[in-house]
Amino acid sequence: MANPEGAKEARGARDAAGADDTGTAGGTDDGSSGARGDRLAAVLRPVRAGNGFEEALEQILQLLRLGLVPGGGRLPAERELAERMGISRVTLREVLKVLADQGLVESRRGRYGGTFVLGRSGDPGAEALRRRVADVDVDVEDTLRFREVLEVGAAGLCAAYPLGAAGEERLRTALAATQDAPLAEYRRRDTLFHLTLAELSGSAGLAAQYTAVRARLNDLLDCIPLLVRNLEHSQRQHAALVDAVLDGDADGAREVMREHCEGTAALLRGFLS
Repeated sequence: MANPEGAKEARGARDAAGADDTGTAGGTDDGSSGARGDRLAAVLRPVRAGNGFEEALEQILQLLRLGLVPGGGRLPAERELAERMGISRVTLREVLKVLADQGLVESRRGRYGGTFVLGRSGDPGAEALRRRVADVDVDVEDTLRFREVLEVGAAGLCAAYPLGAAGEERLRTALAATQDAPLAEYRRRDTLFHLTLAELSGSAGLAAQYTAVRARLNDLLDCIPLLVRNLEHSQRQHAALVDAVLDGDADGAREVMREHCEGTAALLRGFLS
């Protein structure tokens, strides 16, 4: 599938100066760039359109957890990473900032600079998430798939059948609440937005099931940091979803919601990898 982010953003971003573009990836066990490239190809691949930040974060977290670049080793240059994943270097730098904030990598400037992997066993968010998964004995993949089925179905139903003036106002109000939310309030208001969609679907059974699965999902999401880039992306998807619902575009609403769910899934899988 063509990736609009890679096609549109990467060309303009390649000319931006990058602190790590003077170096090549290093620190692999055998020192062979060919062998390193083969191993990285198994993890780093073009992301799908729509969730570039989330999927890029997932892939680099996997690369670190697999030890493909060991502690003290240098990640591939920004240009190489961005081209492998089909994202702009602006997006890549936001991913690297998240990893730096989690204590997984650090950027060094100068002739021998670059982004280096820190010798830590894991980041606090990932460790808390793994402990929580073990404590509550939750099947993460089952939760994510069931959530997608319910959310995509609810979005399609809301678009396929008239909501009425009151329903439309409820949906707009729930969307506005997420857009105005301070960071500490975002997850609660995001939950209410999604619950509103489930309730407006016209199926009491679907709404009840969604309430249960959302509680399990929030239990996991509360273990990882709120990422501003991810929240901004979610807000754009929320707005597109509401537009599709109010336009009566059931197929469009389902597709936006499916993409939205895949973004959340990519984040959780990345921290768990």
